[in-house]
Amino acid sequence: MQSSKMSFKNMMVAPHHLAAKTGSDILKEGGNAIEAMIASAAIISVVYPHMNSMGGDNFWLISDKNKKVTAIDACGPAAKNVSIDYYKKLGFNKIPSRGALSALTVPGAVSGWKLAYDYSVKNLGGKLPLSRLLFDAEQTSKDGIAVTNTLKNNLTSKLSQLIDIPGFKEIYLKDGKIPEFGDKLTFPAMSKTFSTLIKNGLEDFYLGDISESIISDLFDLGSPLNKNDFKNFNASFVNPLELKIKNARLFNLPPPTQGLASILILGVLNEFPNSHKDDVDFIHTIVEATKVVFKIRDRYVCDPKYMSTDINQFLSKDFIKNLANKVNFDKALPWPDASVGGDTVWLGASDSYGNNVSFIQSIYWEFGSGLILPKTGITMQNRGISFSLDPNNFNKLIPGRKPFHTIQPALAQFDDGRVMSYGTMGGEGQPQTQATIFSRYAIQNLNLQEAINQPRWLLGRTWGEETTSLKIEGRFSKETFEKLELLGHIIEKVGDFEEIMGHAGAIVTDANGLIHGAYDLRSDGAAIGG
Repeated sequence: MQSSKMSFKNMMVAPHHLAAKTGSDILKEGGNAIEAMIASAAIISVVYPHMNSMGGDNFWLISDKNKKVTAIDACGPAAKNVSIDYYKKLGFNKIPSRGALSALTVPGAVSGWKLAYDYSVKNLGGKLPLSRLLFDAEQTSKDGIAVTNTLKNNLTSKLSQLIDIPGFKEIYLKDGKIPEFGDKLTFPAMSKTFSTLIKNGLEDFYLGDISESIISDLFDLGSPLNKNDFKNFNASFVNPLELKIKNARLFNLPPPTQGLASILILGVLNEFPNSHKDDVDFIHTIVEATKVVFKIRDRYVCDPKYMSTDINQFLSKDFIKNLANKVNFDKALPWPDASVGGDTVWLGASDSYGNNVSFIQSIYWEFGSGLILPKTGITMQNRGISFSLDPNNFNKLIPGRKPFHTIQPALAQFDDGRVMSYGTMGGEGQPQTQATIFSRYAIQNLNLQEAINQPRWLLGRTWGEETTSLKIEGRFSKETFEKLELLGHIIEKVGDFEEIMGHAGAIVTDANGLIHGAYDLRSDGAAIGG
């Protein structure tokens, strides 16, 4: 059995080993968890360019030494000059999924880095300069990255959607062909962008030279975003969602993320006996809890300014108990189509000062909009395609509205003093995987690494997939598959360590200071302790 990494000093977990190493180096130099996270978030936008970028969004949960939890929402809104009529007049009944017209929301990631950096300086004694935090990203984008299997596979599967988008093939193809595993890719324009951020500060992304370059390229390429959209945006502190369950207190991000779904699944499971007879019972219970929770998510969750219901109403004891009563232990409920998932990275950091960070960053679909801005090398997200052009839809496109987000980081504080930060990529799979990993660690008492290594499943659509079946990794027994089908589940057997199950990770800090770190074997990641 592969065991968790352990350290009494610090821990960094990321789905790419270079991002884990960069964060770990910052921690070893005396940096705190936020500083390590900014450095890792910057370089992972280089080494995992199909999954995230400075042109995406991010969300933060920060637990300090006093167990105060701070949440940051760095989700950019839709452009002020886009509307349903804007796209209808262009002949579209839905927002195009790729290209300039899919790049309709302000990228919030860098603003999230800045707000977290300022918070670190003011509240956590942060002292490392941006020149250090962005150094690895600047150098690596200039010197080049080695193509991973996940990058090559995504280029192979999505090239037909992306090859005609201006600038894409110039960055990612070598002599007109998809690069092989281990080939080098360089991003010189991105390196210059990091150099400018180091020189001028992170606010330059929205107000300075970088912003001017971004806006110029967006205008030339046909995106509806403009200068005022960038100038008027700032990441913000928000009140995290919070729910007390047996032995722990759970935290997640409020809308527009699906953090409510992640917390509610565990809240529903908390209403049932903790023991599970076998894999069939474990899978069936979580899947059926997911179904009743997703119906709430899909009906209500959007930009909180436009929600008709107070989010805290869904976290009441009576509401959760009512949801739990809808779970059928003897038969699978019918499952309708659900929304498409997207590409994401989750990273975790724990420092020697008692701070823990759970962080997630995304460009939505693989390679986002596919639009790579020539002057800056930034890939723009396509998160805005989650808006509807139906004027009667509760998540309809409105100028300045925030899009629905599948991404959300999770954090738990146990009654015995442990702090757990955890998360994954995987669209629809994120709340399910979070619930599975938490349950295996906190309830079944599995080693943290084993809780992630164990075979997983996923209901609905996710990263790169269009089907809404119950996808299950092949390492489960034949009997498990047969019994689940008898319960009425529509099963799709997938690989033993299937990437669509997400690149999960987790860190647990014990009350005595011992830190456990675990990463996903389905990724190119690492857990590195100081």
